[in-house]
Amino acid sequence: MQLLETTLAKIQPVDEALLAKAQAKLDNKTKPLGSLGRLEEVGRRFAAITGDLAPDTAKKVIFTFAGDHGIVEEGVSLFPKEVTPQMVLNFLRGGAGVNVLARHSGAEVRVVDVGVDYDFEPAPGLIIRKIAKGTRNFAKGSAMTREEAVAAIEVGIALADEAKKEGVAMVGTGEMGIGNTSPSSAIIAAIAGCTVREVTHRGTGIGDETLEHKIKVIQAGLDLNRPEPQDPLDVLTKVGGLEIAGIAGLVLGAAANRMPVVVDGFISTAGALIASEMHPAVRDYIFTAHTSVEIGHQMMLERIGVKPLLDLQLRLGEGTGAALAMGLIEAGVKILKEMATFEEAGVASS
Repeated sequence: MQLLETTLAKIQPVDEALLAKAQAKLDNKTKPLGSLGRLEEVGRRFAAITGDLAPDTAKKVIFTFAGDHGIVEEGVSLFPKEVTPQMVLNFLRGGAGVNVLARHSGAEVRVVDVGVDYDFEPAPGLIIRKIAKGTRNFAKGSAMTREEAVAAIEVGIALADEAKKEGVAMVGTGEMGIGNTSPSSAIIAAIAGCTVREVTHRGTGIGDETLEHKIKVIQAGLDLNRPEPQDPLDVLTKVGGLEIAGIAGLVLGAAANRMPVVVDGFISTAGALIASEMHPAVRDYIFTAHTSVEIGHQMMLERIGVKPLLDLQLRLGEGTGAALAMGLIEAGVKILKEMATFEEAGVASS
């Protein structure tokens, strides 16, 4: 708990003066004011987050957190939980969607076993920080103990701290865990006070009958556990996931270290939501990659107060959207750093 408390105490809002300085630099580039739209917003925010008007973007790392979920035994997913470790091994071989898109964006993928019900052998690209072999079934009781939830959050914080020391310029979030749309829906329903139906979708592609069952199971879990909306750690503990907790920790750690964090889709945003509920200034450090097809995602984004960069109808997770968005973010920073000023180009500014 000490690492979590220390990290929360370190988080400060981004300096508005730095945002203004970065925008002034952009306004002197050879273009009409504001003509590069959200690329300017991205470059301005990245500079203000890092405190550098010519920030480095070279080293980009996506942390794909993996964990299993007891709620799967209720039949809420199209796939069995055995797919979680199988996909982790696919990540390590470089064959998954996130691997392909990370290579395209020049990012490294690191897979974090924070809660998979499988014993992995050590392997390059795998970080084994297992807190438990999956969560318990939140339809029958609390998904985790409070101590497990804090420990998983602190895994993410420690990874952010290590990344900062290593010189990583920005981190991205990803996840793998069969059944993890159910805890994600439960988290936003609990925090925002909306109905389960409003925020629950098809996950891996379930049909209408299974969707109805999934909604009933999530509602039953919320009714049983009664998570406290004003206490994000309580919500996470009772209906969350270990990989969601790890992502929350990475987001908190990135904010404490003044490091940009690129948040992927629905499940990753559940982690970012927990982090932003713990400390509202966290949103200043978040770039949200895309709008997921999952219907609860938009409500999460609105609750945090962030606007996604892309809308490609993605719903894969893993960090795929984060990998794509990293390229756009780097482009915005390069405009700030490399585009000529009117004076340098010998162009009249008015």
